[in-house]
Amino acid sequence: MLFVVVYDLRQRRVPNWLVLAGAVLALAALGLGMQPFGLEWTTALTGAAVGFGCLLLIYAAGYMGAGDVKFAGALGLWVGLFALLPIWVGASLLAGLHSAAWLALQRWPFSPRLALMLQGPASPVSSSAIDSDGSAPPKRRRIVPYAAYLAMATAVWMVWGRQS
Repeated sequence: MLFVVVYDLRQRRVPNWLVLAGAVLALAALGLGMQPFGLEWTTALTGAAVGFGCLLLIYAAGYMGAGDVKFAGALGLWVGLFALLPIWVGASLLAGLHSAAWLALQRWPFSPRLALMLQGPASPVSSSAIDSDGSAPPKRRRIVPYAAYLAMATAVWMVWGRQS
């Protein structure tokens, strides 16, 4: 999860190899009976399907990156269906704070660099994305590193959420 946080905060993307490694480890832990949260196969697979499926709808609407969706699926394999709701709530609160801070700092004339830090790196336009008239198609910027916030909320859930 630490690698997801670092990648997503710095690059606003989560590499496929990282998500795949997490999913393979989760499946191996399930297969070897070493699942750290005591989940059964059905609970883990349901968590993966719901995590992936729910965020896939948000991705299809253009509000989320594909790495966030894939990470939510891999995360569901680890924590199962019932942990996803508190994790999503925590991650969404963090993402909302991130967005509010970015919006506020954009309008604050004293330090535009803080807003740029929250915005993340500029995404280059590839030559294949250039239209026939020479202009780039409009691309929605993904300012919020949601996978990083999912990982952070999961860490909090692992420490405090499981105690109930």
